Amino acid sequence: MPTVTELETAIRAAWCRETSDDPDEWTPANPARGQCGVTALVVRDYLGGEILIATVIPEDGSQPTERHGWNRLPSGIEIDFTREQFHARERLGPAAAQEPMVRARAPHRCELLAERVKQLLASPD
Repeated sequence: MPTVTELETAIRAAWCRETSDDPDEWTPANPARGQCGVTALVVRDYLGGEILIATVIPEDGSQPTERHGWNRLPSGIEIDFTREQFHARERLGPAAAQEPMVRARAPHRCELLAERVKQLLASPD
């Protein structure tokens, strides 16, 4: 089993426009954009725990239009490899343990990220 650091490194290297749930806004300058659902699923596959989902509250206080997902490990520690996709003044609403919608909406994105991460973890440094 990889360490958290090894897993994070592989996930970040595996992100691309095709794994993003928001490919039109994904850029190399913001590679975490749209990656939260697929990333949370891969993290859970390797490290266990549950996925937390919350609405993203825009910095102007307008109605939330996005959701964000991250992981709570069996130890209770929360890890979020994709938080930097949002502006500093955007905040998260209350979280609940849920499944990301991406698995039902775009299973190919989940499969692609999982396969790319698996290959990166198996390759020698």
